[in-house]
Amino acid sequence: MWSLVVPLKPLAVAKSRLAGAAGAVRPALALAFVLDTVGAVLECAEVADVTVVTDDPVAGAEVAGLGAFVAADVPAAGLNAALRHGAALIRQRRPGAGVAALNGDLPALRPAELAEVLREAARLPGRAFLADTAGPGTTLLTASPGIALSPGFGGASRARHLASGAREITLPGVPSVRQDVDTAADLEAARALGLGPRTSLLFPARTA
Repeated sequence: MWSLVVPLKPLAVAKSRLAGAAGAVRPALALAFVLDTVGAVLECAEVADVTVVTDDPVAGAEVAGLGAFVAADVPAAGLNAALRHGAALIRQRRPGAGVAALNGDLPALRPAELAEVLREAARLPGRAFLADTAGPGTTLLTASPGIALSPGFGGASRARHLASGAREITLPGVPSVRQDVDTAADLEAARALGLGPRTSLLFPARTA
């Protein structure tokens, strides 16, 4: 069973590239993304628990209500520092845990697809990762028990993770685990896959 860590910026600054498409509801949309992501993760058969690293009190309370652990971003030194901090807390709580870092902006995430990816990661010793739909990024990074997570998220993270020795997971048929949302086009692509319930309330399906 895997323990996952999900990072989240304060909602006031999260998902800034969606400002044009989302307007005033952008903070609410960022919250919906993480709630749909964490909700799906907690329904995944391969997941023992989820830790969300955030300094946002509203988001923290909401994800805690779903059953996630919440940790303050004590390092306050960016995404990868937050992920290392979350992984360290998980290992304190579950010393033998396999740890995975997952983006918090996967509003179309399906528990069965995540389970398939995590089962594949369990077959790969050490560290493994899944590239995003666009290709250069990463949505998921795993580390086997006793192995440091060593995240390198941000920008061209696929190349960075490959260079660090992580193995790439190349499973077909898991689009919901790859489709993160940074732009309006990404949001449309996620809608085509089928958004989670909270994001759907803010970004409903198109009608014919």
